[in-house]
Amino acid sequence: MIAIIDYDAGNLKSVEKALKYLGEDVTVTRDSKEILSAQKVILPGVGSFGDAMKKLYAYNLVDTIKSVADKNTPFLGICLGLQLLFERSDETPGVKGLGLLSGEILRIPDVGLKIPHIGWNSLNLSGNGRLFKGVPQDSYVYFVHSYYLKANDESIVKASTEYAAHIHASVERDNIFACQFHPEKSGDIGLKILKNFAEIGRNGE
Repeated sequence: MIAIIDYDAGNLKSVEKALKYLGEDVTVTRDSKEILSAQKVILPGVGSFGDAMKKLYAYNLVDTIKSVADKNTPFLGICLGLQLLFERSDETPGVKGLGLLSGEILRIPDVGLKIPHIGWNSLNLSGNGRLFKGVPQDSYVYFVHSYYLKANDESIVKASTEYAAHIHASVERDNIFACQFHPEKSGDIGLKILKNFAEIGRNGE
């Protein structure tokens, strides 16, 4: 069973719908026991960094998420869910993120391109990320964001893209995975990425 963490984020239903389309057993929940007993956990997100952290604390989910990470359960952050895994964001100075991974979330620089970045960009894949098994180089995925990740350890970066900056678009370290883009809105490529996540731990993967 895959648990999607419900903390009033915006794109829960689209993630749930995509996983159900793939035939996965999914629950949307903020119940800690349910999250901790799940085979896999997803932290989606559309909204602001500070508000999201406030909600995670209000629903007593911060320690739950850290426990999921510690017990080696496959964990996927999507969009804002990626950003929350890191220490800080330009969006809400002074608010600490979950700090599960090392890096910072920076505002996309104003160089004449539209912000927020909304649309399809190609991915430069590197490092044999497990989310991208069978995904062709330069595949296009769908982004909606004004802030981007700069990871401190580039070895965890499995996909990047260019939009006014060099954007770390997906990371993987041990059981923690994250995408800045929205796989649930990225057509067949996005469904393949979600299926790859769902298959982790099955058949020796």
